[in-house]
This record gives sequence, structure tokens and C-alpha cells, in this order.
Amino acid sequence: MSDWIYGLVALSPIALCGVLLLGLQWPAKKAMPVALAATIAIALFIWQMTLTRVMASVLQGVIVTVSVLWIIFGAIFLLNTLQRTGAISVIRHGFTHVSPDRRVQAIIIAWCFGTFIEGASGFGTPAAIAAPLMVAIGFPALAAVLMGMMIQSTPVSFGAVGTPIVIGVTNGLDSAAIGATLESQGSSWAQFLQVITSEVAIVHAIIGTFMPIFMVFMLTRFFGKDKSWKHVVEIIPFALFAGIAFTLPYMITGLLLGPEFPSLIGGMVSMAIVVTAAKHGFLIPKNTWDFEATNLWPKEWFGTLTIKEEDTGYNPKMHAVIAWVPYLLVALLLVATRVFPDIKALSNSISWTAKSILGEAGINAGIAPLYLPGGLLVISALVAAFLHCRGSNSFKSLGYAAKESSKTLLGAGFVLLFTIPMVRIVINSGVNVGDLASMPVASAQLFADIFGQLFPFISPTIGALGAFIAGSNTVSNMMFSQFQFEAAQTLGISTALLVATQAVGAAAGNMIAIHNVVAASATVGLVGREGATLRKTIIPTVYYVVFAGLLGLIATYILGVTDPLLAN
Repeated sequence: MSDWIYGLVALSPIALCGVLLLGLQWPAKKAMPVALAATIAIALFIWQMTLTRVMASVLQGVIVTVSVLWIIFGAIFLLNTLQRTGAISVIRHGFTHVSPDRRVQAIIIAWCFGTFIEGASGFGTPAAIAAPLMVAIGFPALAAVLMGMMIQSTPVSFGAVGTPIVIGVTNGLDSAAIGATLESQGSSWAQFLQVITSEVAIVHAIIGTFMPIFMVFMLTRFFGKDKSWKHVVEIIPFALFAGIAFTLPYMITGLLLGPEFPSLIGGMVSMAIVVTAAKHGFLIPKNTWDFEATNLWPKEWFGTLTIKEEDTGYNPKMHAVIAWVPYLLVALLLVATRVFPDIKALSNSISWTAKSILGEAGINAGIAPLYLPGGLLVISALVAAFLHCRGSNSFKSLGYAAKESSKTLLGAGFVLLFTIPMVRIVINSGVNVGDLASMPVASAQLFADIFGQLFPFISPTIGALGAFIAGSNTVSNMMFSQFQFEAAQTLGISTALLVATQAVGAAAGNMIAIHNVVAASATVGLVGREGATLRKTIIPTVYYVVFAGLLGLIATYILGVTDPLLAN
């Protein structure tokens, strides 16, 4: 078969997911088993992977699924604990005190708090934390998931203390060969990686500044009573202010300090500035925007996560800071376990790893329950129970939270047991009897052949495609960075720029990554309606990759950006 046919076949599992989830509106619990079966058939009979490698990939996917479910459990367990102790009602009252406007609340929780959590943890954690919190303060479940997924964009390239760049790009490129070339020119790999980091930060800052406006647009247009443009226009000054409050320190940090801290510092600065501004009414519209009464909401807006008033009676004696301590503790633990080597080693001391599963080299998986965000969320829930309650009430609160949280995992677990193994088969397909390129690389090559000199425009889309498949910016960068580098060399354009647009697109692709959508949906009890979320998140994803592609074209052919450190 020709390379074009292989590329089309490689895209077919993704196309099938799109048809079933978006076109036929199947729930993921029906669509993903079919997609997995199709992927296995392609892997065995067209890609000529061995049965052992396919089985090893499935087992690897199962282990990864356990890790994802642990994160989901932790997020819901913490929320249910706070629900039982009454802290959620205090938090809700606090947000109402800052501003009763739902647009402002979405920006503060999703954009400001969510970007900080992304910087500390990454891997879908912000949506898993922000979505149930937003439901707790009165957002429809579908709106909460949408807002949570939309923050899986600008901060993601520097999420988890820079993992997508530090690990993804470094391991995705032939750093040894590139480093040797750089040294012969009197430069270094570290300098080249900083060029990539700087360009990622600049592109994200330009596009990401407008994301809070886009978030408000999606919120008011899909969940507003009259869907009036007025509700978007009047909040633009505040939303733009919130965007700049994050992206400016984010970009400066990326330019000066490297990839580890832009999202962390940007998130912290934006929380301090935006919350203070909202409290003082700075740029806040005169008209307060809210959802209609709950009894008027369409059925599809609801999830199974409910906040019962009898369990969350407002406790005026509980200070707002005390109510927020568990979430603040999560943030501190995330930073500590990822920034400080000794604490990181301690949190990883309890772990289990399976290497070369079924004897297949490179197929590894493991679980570190105290390092994963799930463990830190559970620790924070335990602290919350004993901080907010006394005596036997603490244990009652924990028992209630554990029972309710376990119920939510059943639906998500079933779907993810098909979704993540499918992803791992696709990623591991580069080792095969026919010596074919992996499915992601074959599909990317198809795009390169079609677009030619316009490749900078499609480069972010390839990154997004990788994230859609893998559910991870880091993995997408591992899969496609070298391909983007070589395409740039072939075309005689900046290699650093194309690797940067790859990383930006991969960040945006997290908004449509299937298993991220499933995980976020599970935290609010929306399992089975993933297609409804995907049909909405595809809109900001298209915005992101199109503008990133346009910036790539402008930088290449108008500004004449070249590699200052590496000869093409």
C-alpha cells in the first residue's frame, strides 16, 4: 500500500470515534469498545503488530486506567467530604461574595485557579478539580465540564512543572544528535530547548489572552436564557484583563526562567490580581448574569453529582480560609512533590512498576499512589474531615464520601478500560513486522505531503491530533517532535518554531482528548454524554490550532524567524 493509504488507515480509529461520538451521538461506553476492536484489527492485520505487543499495550492501558481512576476518585472524594462537612456551602457563599456573576466565577475558578493547578499537576487534574467545584456552587454539570476542559489549553504546555517540554520534547527529539550539532557550533541543547520554550510561551500568550473571552462566549451562548451577545460584550473588559493577568507573567517567566514555572507563576499572579479586582468591582458589568432556575434546565445539563442542601448547610462559624484549606493543601502538595527532589522521592517511595510487559521492550507502566494527584486529593480530604468536624462526625463524613465517590467510578472505569488501551496500541504501533512507521507518524506524514510549504499552518493540528489520540501533550510531543523537526529541515524553515507549534497544538488538543473528557465528565456524573461535551470543545480547539497555524505562517514567511542556534 502507498504511504497515503497507510496514513488514511492510521486516521481511521480517530475518524470512527468522531463518527460514533459526534455524528451518531453514541455514548462513549458503546463507541469506545467498537473503536478498540477496530484498532486491534488494524494493528494486527494491516500494521502487522504481533499479538503479544497488542496484548502488552492493552495491559499497559489497563494499568494507566487505574492511575486515571485514582485521580478521579480523589477529586470526587475531596468534594464529597467538603459537601458533608459544610465547607462547600462556605466556598459557595464566598464566591457569591466576590461576585454573584457566573461569568466572573467561571473565570476565577476555571481560568485562574485551574491554570495554577495545571502548572502544578497537569494530566487532566484541573478539570477533575474545577468541574465538581463549579457544580457545587451551582453550575450545570455540562457547563462545568466545558469550562474545565477549556482550561486544558494555554497552561498545558508548561503543566506539571514543565513536563510536556522538559520530558515530552526532550525525549521526542534526538537530543543527542542535535546536541552534538549545537556543540560544534558553540551552542548547547539547553539553549535550543530555551528557544523552543520562549516561542511556545509567546504563541500561547497571544492566543491564550483571549481564552477567558471565549470561555464566557461558550458559557453564555450555550447555557444562557436569551443567548444575547450583550452578555458576552459587557464582560469582555474583565475577561481580557483576566487573560492578560495570566499570560503576561506566564510569557515573561517562559522567556526568563524556562519551562518549569510559567503556568504556576501565571496562575498564582492571576488569582491574586483577578480575585482582588473582582472584589472591588473593577471592570465588573453592572448587570449580573446567572443561569435560569434549575427546574428550567434541560435534562442533558444535569449529571448524577448532586449537592444536597441538608448536607451543606451554611456554617457561619467556619471561616472561608478554613473551608479552602483542603484545596490550598492540594496545591501546596502538588508543588512540593514536583519541585523539591526529596519530597518527590518520598512520595514515589510507594510505587509499583511493570517493565517490558509480556517481554515487549518499551511497554512499561506503573502506579505511584502518593505521587499521583489522586493520593494528594485523598490526603487533603482526610485533613478536611478532621479539620472541619469533630469526633465521630469526621469518620461519618469520610464514610459517606467514600461510598458516593466509589459509585461514580463504575461508569468511568468501564469506558476508560476501552479508551486508554486503544491509545496505547496506536502509540506502540511503531514496532511491527512490516517495519512501518507508527500510526501517529503515518497520519502526520499524510498531512505533510498534502500541505507542503504550508506545513507551518497544519503543524499545530498534528500536535492536537496526537493529544486527541493520547490524551496528553507530553505524549504528543514525544510522538511528533522529531517528525516536526525533520519536516522543518526538509522545508528549510525554523526547526525550533515547528517544534514549538507542535507543543502549542498538543496543548490545545487536550480540550478534545477523549479520555480526558471521560475523566472530567465522570467527576460530575456525566458519563455517557461525552459527545455533547466534544461537540462544544471542538470549537475552541479549532480556534486555537487555526490561530497557532497562522502565527506559524506569519513567523516563517513574513517575520522570517529562523533558528538562531541551529543551522537548517
